[in-house]
Amino acid sequence: MAVIFITGPVRSGKSALGVRLAATSGREVTYVATAAGEPEDKEWRARMTRHVRDRPASWRTVETAGMTHDAQLALFREASPDSCLLVDALGTWLAARIEARIDLLEIDYSVLASQLDEEAAQFVDVMLASPAYVVVVSEQIGWDVVPVAASARLFRDAMGRMVQRLAKHAQGVYLVVAGYALDLRAAGQPIDGEP
Repeated sequence: MAVIFITGPVRSGKSALGVRLAATSGREVTYVATAAGEPEDKEWRARMTRHVRDRPASWRTVETAGMTHDAQLALFREASPDSCLLVDALGTWLAARIEARIDLLEIDYSVLASQLDEEAAQFVDVMLASPAYVVVVSEQIGWDVVPVAASARLFRDAMGRMVQRLAKHAQGVYLVVAGYALDLRAAGQPIDGEP
């Protein structure tokens, strides 16, 4: 089935486009929420409440932060061909994977980076192979200087490799900026090589 990939900066409208594409897909929609809850953070709770409010109440929601990696992969493998999975967002998915083994960052950065790349590749590949129609929303990061903090570099580099892998094979790729979506397949030219 098809995978549509949407990326862009914060508050660009990328989630709104994802919701619109899922809603007009003509399929039963499952919202795949990747963010971990932050009960002590009022602003974070307000963000999550807004995301829930902005999508149809009839949609099923699956929260992946507490799931094992294998269970997350099974969600896509076992999806029905007449369903739509709206994944929002890859950045919070990756952040949860880093948080689950943050202690390894101080022990061996390269081992953690390798593990993240392997899991991210598996996650991307299972979305691409899913029988469902999959809409994936992702933050577009890394347009600034290289961060000083090792955890920020790890996240940024792993995210860059992950989104390139997904964009290369998705049927539709959109960059959303300031409320406007740019079709990168129509306007862009792919760069050959590995991310």
